[in-house]
Amino acid sequence: MNALMIKALAFAAILIIATIAVVMSLDMDVLADDMTAITMGGAIAIATITAAVAVKYINQIKTDTASGELADENWDGIGEYKNELPSGWAYSFLALFIWSMWYGLIGYPVNAYSQIGEYNEEVLAYNKKFEETHKNADAATLKEMGESIYLVQCSQCHGTTGDGLSGKAQDFTARMTKDQVLDAINNGANQLGYPMGAMPAGMAQGEQAEEIAVYVAGGMKGEQPASFAACSSCHGIDGKGNNGMSPNLVSYDAALMNHTLQNGKKGMIGKMPAFKTLITPVQEKALTVYVQSLSN
Repeated sequence: MNALMIKALAFAAILIIATIAVVMSLDMDVLADDMTAITMGGAIAIATITAAVAVKYINQIKTDTASGELADENWDGIGEYKNELPSGWAYSFLALFIWSMWYGLIGYPVNAYSQIGEYNEEVLAYNKKFEETHKNADAATLKEMGESIYLVQCSQCHGTTGDGLSGKAQDFTARMTKDQVLDAINNGANQLGYPMGAMPAGMAQGEQAEEIAVYVAGGMKGEQPASFAACSSCHGIDGKGNNGMSPNLVSYDAALMNHTLQNGKKGMIGKMPAFKTLITPVQEKALTVYVQSLSN
């Protein structure tokens, strides 16, 4: 056994001892948990393999000479041999691939303990406590809570004042603009998943479409045009959505907020994602109260 081999074995032993010492200092039972045992085994294997590979290739550098058929191409006189891929590399890649498939499909603790699972359980427990604590919150508390949620989750696109950043996103200071109404009339709408289903395109055209757009964008105030009959069958004569069967054209009611948060909505600056698991019922109620305050 030469001096290099002795040094490599000593290095590997130091790495292994250091690893064991760190684990022992954490007061962990290595064999009690499969993932910890696998990690520990992997650390020891890495130390051993590192030492073995280092010895092999350092000795090989000392004794081997380059040989084989050179490729035709060269770069500044530096050529490349047409040697086959070293079998060790190929076997290592294959072994790593097989291990990754095992770990991804079998070894990972999908149905056992995981930090992500523990975090999710803590979030669910906190949300349950939060819902219970604030289930009877008054309007002032809901508005204050809703403002905090809005500034964190919504203001990046809709602006801190709810103006939609000059039309780039929905403007909460008003229900709909004339252009938005015309776009829905001309192209139809089916993003929010209401019970009435999709609104077909072309429900009104030309002057009648203009009348409807002006009337709805104006808050449905004044004399209702006869052409609005094309809308009232679904949205109601008052435009408030027939008790949640279709979108409210007058205000941001609870049904409209719920359908938007649950399904997301495509806008000028991209698609708003759904907030199905990102917001609790009380938080949704609070956000609704705050958004309603922006248009009052």
